[in-house]
Amino acid sequence: MDQTTTKSRSDRISFPSLETMTPAQRDVYDQIVFGPRKTLVGPLRAALHNPVLADRWQRLGQVLRFETSLPTRLNELAILVTARRWNSDLEWAIHVKDADQAGLDPAISEAIRTCSAPAFNGDDAAREIYEFARQLVCTGNVDDETYAKIVARWDEVGVVELTAVIGYYSMVAMTLNVHRVPLPEGVVASLPTEAGVLSVLPPART
Repeated sequence: MDQTTTKSRSDRISFPSLETMTPAQRDVYDQIVFGPRKTLVGPLRAALHNPVLADRWQRLGQVLRFETSLPTRLNELAILVTARRWNSDLEWAIHVKDADQAGLDPAISEAIRTCSAPAFNGDDAAREIYEFARQLVCTGNVDDETYAKIVARWDEVGVVELTAVIGYYSMVAMTLNVHRVPLPEGVVASLPTEAGVLSVLPPART
């Protein structure tokens, strides 16, 4: 079944189908499915109700997911931290697979999933990304030392991109959560969560 025709199991929001899309919605849909994403999933299904919003959204998302100066595995690491903080099962399900394919140590992903302290085993670049993302999603800011480490390794463009990635995927997680966008067929929720409680991520192991 085409995912655009599936209604949310929560009945909280409907999703435009190919048969009901306006020309503007269909234009955005075609850009998405013929672009790097290849399929319409996640928050864009809801955002498509406003095709201008969906268009800007998918363009920004394409840059932050596929076109930053950060290595893909580290970009995905920051997204996993964000997904875990906001308890977003769909965001997690998509990006834990992408992180694995990009070469992120699965033990790191599993530690984040269980809100345990990850061991980076000398991978200082990953440790710095994790700590930056962890501080930002948990406190709304980062300390000077953490900020300086990202700038030193990735320059100012890197710290701007990293902050934008975390902010963007926070918006994605909130959209998925509030509209109860369902998981794709065959995907099972895997995040241990407590209703109404945000996940707390500990610092990495020293």
